[in-house]
Amino acid sequence: MIDVHHVTVHYGIRPVLRDVSLHVGRGQLVALMGPNGMGKSTLMGVMAGVLWPVKGSVDVNGKRRRESEAEELAIRREVMYLPAEPWLPAAGSGREWVLAVGRVYGVDDERLMDHAERLLELFDLSARADSPTSAYSTGQRKKIALCGALAAETPILLLDEPFAGGLDPSGILALKRVLRHRVERDGATVVMATPVPELVEELADRIAVLRDGRLVACDDLDGLRRLAGCDGPLDEVYERLVNPQSVRNIERYFEGRPA
Repeated sequence: MIDVHHVTVHYGIRPVLRDVSLHVGRGQLVALMGPNGMGKSTLMGVMAGVLWPVKGSVDVNGKRRRESEAEELAIRREVMYLPAEPWLPAAGSGREWVLAVGRVYGVDDERLMDHAERLLELFDLSARADSPTSAYSTGQRKKIALCGALAAETPILLLDEPFAGGLDPSGILALKRVLRHRVERDGATVVMATPVPELVEELADRIAVLRDGRLVACDDLDGLRRLAGCDGPLDEVYERLVNPQSVRNIERYFEGRPA
């Protein structure tokens, strides 16, 4: 469904992504992990078409990004991209935003109205749905942005840190269930960036690990365990792949603690 070919991105003279190639199959949930500043959000932006690489290309469902106006518009109809800090209009209500996003993506109005109501209820926003989004809390703004992304019903979802931004435990549970349902029942393709190993271990079909702007691994959890030589949970496997010194640093911290 998504193929990233040898992508390199620089910010000024600093390379952020270095020759990254990644395949995301149809009907998979792939999680991007990596230390802060290692290129996760940049890679999400390149896949979404809002950033353009210095080298390389991205294909979505057999169409190349920015190859032609017609192909780019076709890709955009299939892809919903939600950045880590999504923009929302200050004046409109949450309900108006969700409906507007669905209409941009051509969802039938009757279907959209019903889906919007169910999403607002799911994320505990029904009582605030007609209030201006400027009056929402940080977590409520994140929830309404997620409602809009899900209301578009696109076959591809690119979600940068969807579980961050003040999302409460009820919202986290709801989003986990919805994403797995979209993948397993609807055949949707989801790529999400998140630093939380517990969420990744529970949700992801495959895990892509970035370090120093390079893709160092992309496999299911068992494959990553074999690569890291570790049978433990994902957080331990991840540290062995990305920062093998981390566990030793923790031990040294406690070794120096006064009795």
